[in-house]
Amino acid sequence: MPYYEDIVFLSDIPRYHSAHNPDQIAFVYEDKETSYKDFNIRTEKVANGLVQIGVANQERVAFMDKNSDLFYEVVLGCTKANAVVVGINWRLAPPEVAYILNDSGAKVLFVGEEFFDLADKILELSTSVETVICLSGSRAGWPTYESWMVQQSNELCSRQPSLTDVAIQMYTSGTTGNPKGVQLTHGNFHSSRNREPQEGMEFGEWNEDDASLVAMPSFHIGGAGWGIQGLYACAKNVVLKEFLPEDVLEVIGKYKISKIFMVPAAMKMVLDHPNSRKTDYSNIKYILYGASPIPLDLLKEAMEVFECGFVQLYGMTETCGSVTYLPPEDHSIEGNERMKSAGKAYPHCEISILDNNSNEVPLGDVGEIAVRSTSNMLGYWNLPEETSKTLKDGWL
Repeated sequence: MPYYEDIVFLSDIPRYHSAHNPDQIAFVYEDKETSYKDFNIRTEKVANGLVQIGVANQERVAFMDKNSDLFYEVVLGCTKANAVVVGINWRLAPPEVAYILNDSGAKVLFVGEEFFDLADKILELSTSVETVICLSGSRAGWPTYESWMVQQSNELCSRQPSLTDVAIQMYTSGTTGNPKGVQLTHGNFHSSRNREPQEGMEFGEWNEDDASLVAMPSFHIGGAGWGIQGLYACAKNVVLKEFLPEDVLEVIGKYKISKIFMVPAAMKMVLDHPNSRKTDYSNIKYILYGASPIPLDLLKEAMEVFECGFVQLYGMTETCGSVTYLPPEDHSIEGNERMKSAGKAYPHCEISILDNNSNEVPLGDVGEIAVRSTSNMLGYWNLPEETSKTLKDGWL
């Protein structure tokens, strides 16, 4: 990962790259290209538009749609207005979505045409949403995204976040009760993305020729975080609306994709597709994978087919993404014991294995993984007791 001293807040990303690499392509979405210069202009418009609507510092703004370049426009635009994006899992039932809207207090909802009917149902239950903006399609009483954008100023938004201000609030369902809002700050993203290059972490190095495939759902940290990482690195980010193996295989060759993050189930979908052995993978440098265990046979098959470096990642929403990595040199097509491991801690993370009394267990004993890191969440939104149970003396 490149190290940019002048990129401290997420809101700095489009401004910095617009000034230094204005013509570099930030996004490709459905064959439409957006430069970093235009991305910066559009995110300023989002920020100024939100201020004009009346969104105050640190107020929540909800987004409900499948992947698109507009998700990142809204996210970075919100950070420029020092607002907080709440990405909604559109697979949830209406009462769960309504709970998230009400719990977050989101005043604005950006919604895609595919989810208008769901929006109708949840708005009947919502007590907070005042403005709905159509990302695609149109609906009476709801302005379209582009008609709203054209009215906004592209001047520099005057608001400035702090490192402890929340940038993104992601809801994680867990196993019991209502979804919990995980508050991820600018400081969390800064510590997890803005690192000096480390020996043995060449997979984290990016350059302007890199093309990143952004295909995991943006309402998960694995999707949103991967997209933000590519933006931070000034890479070309090829966004797919959803993960369909035929589309993945097409864009890998068409846009000379060099870096990919995907979960094991998605990897299997690609390998099982009839065109998986007919695609040119020569530009892929690294495939990063994680979020669930991977069968050894699947990993070995992927290594044989893609012929690139593989990196396993381990993390969670509460840690703002990955906290450990298993580097390419610990992978082999023949298979080895290390491939059963989630790897070693990133430089900004401490890992410990604790017993039920929060004491370190002896080597070889079983315990619970605990992480202490500057990328650990601020806490759960409106849940101080849950936060205190989860975060103890900096350990999560």
